[in-house]
Amino acid sequence: MTTESLWLREEDDRPPRPRLSRERIVAAAVALLDAEGVAGFSMRRLAARLDAGTMSLYGHVGSREDVLDLALDAVFDEIPLPAPGSPWRAVLTEQLVESRRTMRRHPWVPELRATRPLLGPIALAHSECFYAALAGAGLTGPGLIAAVNALTSYAHGHSAAENVWRATVRAPEREAALRRRVQHHLTRHADRYPTLAAHAQVEYADFDGSFELGLDLVLDGIEARLPPVT
Repeated sequence: MTTESLWLREEDDRPPRPRLSRERIVAAAVALLDAEGVAGFSMRRLAARLDAGTMSLYGHVGSREDVLDLALDAVFDEIPLPAPGSPWRAVLTEQLVESRRTMRRHPWVPELRATRPLLGPIALAHSECFYAALAGAGLTGPGLIAAVNALTSYAHGHSAAENVWRATVRAPEREAALRRRVQHHLTRHADRYPTLAAHAQVEYADFDGSFELGLDLVLDGIEARLPPVT
């Protein structure tokens, strides 16, 4: 008898691998994108993170691009929807402040948002809320579209630039030293750049305060274009 009996084999004490699901795949994809960015994302790396075979992923998702769409929609769930009946400025401020925070936690989001339509159910719920706030304030037609573009472009542009800055200048002490050098340079050349030397305030590094003040300025401009209340 050459075949070893089942009952004589050592049992495998390793816990069984969790079953794959679309939810597990998307959660792992978000984590992989956080770690590696879009350029470092692949189905092979995703499968390795899940301790699964690459082909096993395709029983739950159609392609790499599908996974990216699902991951992008999933992070919108981190942005709370406002309470019904909230004032339009409060709705937009909360949505954009939270959107920036989400893009800071997930630096890959601005890149994906710029390259694909936001048609996932969570993203569309936020877009509905955004458009409804501006439409309820009285904007319609091209004015409404322009207001949406101005607000979203401001938030995305600010977040993308901040992400690049934070990825490049990581240490706070290095950032402070660089800002001091730039301010010193402007001061030395104040005869050429008097306005910059006096007002640029290069050493001001409050990204949160700067974002929220800039957002108020954009909202003030939109409010000035609203039709009069009758």
